[in-house]
Amino acid sequence: MLNISNLGITFTQYDQGLHRKQLTVITDLDLTVQAGELVAVVGASGSGKSLLAHTLLGILPENAQLSGTMEFQGEPLTQKRCEALRGKAIALIPQSVGYLDPLMAVGRQVQRVGQLNGLPSRSARSLMERTFARYDLPAHTPKRYPFQLSGGMARRVLVSTAVMTQAQLVIADEPTPGLHPDVVTETLNHLRELAQGGRGVMLITHDIEAALQVADRVAVFYAGTTVEIANAQDFTTGNLRHPYTQALWRSLPQNDFVPVPGNQPSPDQLPVGCLYGDRCSWSTADCKRARPELQFIRQGWVRCIHAEG
Repeated sequence: MLNISNLGITFTQYDQGLHRKQLTVITDLDLTVQAGELVAVVGASGSGKSLLAHTLLGILPENAQLSGTMEFQGEPLTQKRCEALRGKAIALIPQSVGYLDPLMAVGRQVQRVGQLNGLPSRSARSLMERTFARYDLPAHTPKRYPFQLSGGMARRVLVSTAVMTQAQLVIADEPTPGLHPDVVTETLNHLRELAQGGRGVMLITHDIEAALQVADRVAVFYAGTTVEIANAQDFTTGNLRHPYTQALWRSLPQNDFVPVPGNQPSPDQLPVGCLYGDRCSWSTADCKRARPELQFIRQGWVRCIHAEG
């Protein structure tokens, strides 16, 4: 369904004295999402997760230049096509419930999404009511305003907007921060249902533990590149290939709870070689010479010259 290969994103900026400079924030980013699959995209802040979502939706600023290839359902995903598919074939479940209009009842908001996707008013209202019932929202919910909803109810309303579009690809951008653990599980299960219904789902999150509850595969981003794409079970079986992914897994409280030393490099100070090299215990002189290529090892993809087959 979605195939991204060697994606690069560079912004043209002007500093003091109006000197023009190029800032590359995404480089050699790879990702695939199939119909019926939930792929979790994990990584620290600044690793490129949300920027990828903005790229797929065609909402990058005008000073952005893209390289590499993006395909959706076998056809190139150009800026013009992104705009045409946005909110229809490709839908976003936004990070914040603040995306809901505070001055409009939520039922009317969700119904309007259906109408914008070609449904007559009566059909859109009927679908909205069925969708709210599917997500166990009380019968009075359509008449409520966002401030009258609990956090969990508001999340279910946001998921409902994606259902109303009948989108083939659903992007959920950090849907769980700050929620009660029960609401987190509920939200993730709703995303899992969308995948089981035949849609492709991309879950953007920093929470590996939560992602593993529902993900089929996990793509790990670091400093704007894909360092590993692993099956979800690889985390629990010890089949991880990249040192950064292993370090993230060990940093969880239920594991070794060992923090990852150092910091992610700034986009304007990226090293010539491996982006993780200055934090990596495996690093050698060869790691500093060039960026490693993505290679298929032990049924997963990894960008590391020391990964063992």
